Amino acid sequence: MVLVMGASWLVQNRLKSKFKKYSNTPIRSNLSGKEVAEKMLSDNGIYDVKVLSVAGQLTDHYHPVHKTVNLSEAVYNQRNAAAAAVAAHECGHAVQHARAYPWLTMRSKLVPIVSVSSKYMQWVLIGGMLMIGQFPQLLMVGIVLFAVTTLFSFITLPVEFDASRRALAWMTESNVVAPEEHNDSRDALKWAAMTYVVAAVSSLATLLYYVSILMGRRN
Repeated sequence: MVLVMGASWLVQNRLKSKFKKYSNTPIRSNLSGKEVAEKMLSDNGIYDVKVLSVAGQLTDHYHPVHKTVNLSEAVYNQRNAAAAAVAAHECGHAVQHARAYPWLTMRSKLVPIVSVSSKYMQWVLIGGMLMIGQFPQLLMVGIVLFAVTTLFSFITLPVEFDASRRALAWMTESNVVAPEEHNDSRDALKWAAMTYVVAAVSSLATLLYYVSILMGRRN
């Protein structure tokens, strides 16, 4: 758990450092994040998805229900390697949605279940820990709820990596970034993806921790 926490801290700081660097790296096309997103959607024949600006930092996301690519204010307005990479990545999710990418479809189906699990699992786990001597089954229920969120974290990984792959391929083909700028965009997306890897490993480590408590009680 300590190693995972240390890795999470390292990745988060590395990500902030990379985005600060690439936010000061202009791209030859001089397109803003908004313009990059609109161009990628258009090039992929997607005309029913809106590009919106949202408050916050690193709050960029694609909403499959509302069909919106939501870009943080900096990404939406700025014209640099980081903004282009993030905008294209989020549009990668829109392309996945339009093409019925299996991992995204599976992830979307799990969202309602994960929402319920996330709402109750903390309280169930606390209750299970407190009552492990009298009612160990409650901790088992908490573990099952937590396992759902862990599964969701791992299903998210191929979704994120594929969105980055689509984004990088399109940016090169469309000349949004020059060949020498491609590595900057790829590096920015690599560190963004690492946050999901660390989150998945952290979730698995925590799940195994609760399982070990339950198994120790039974032994």
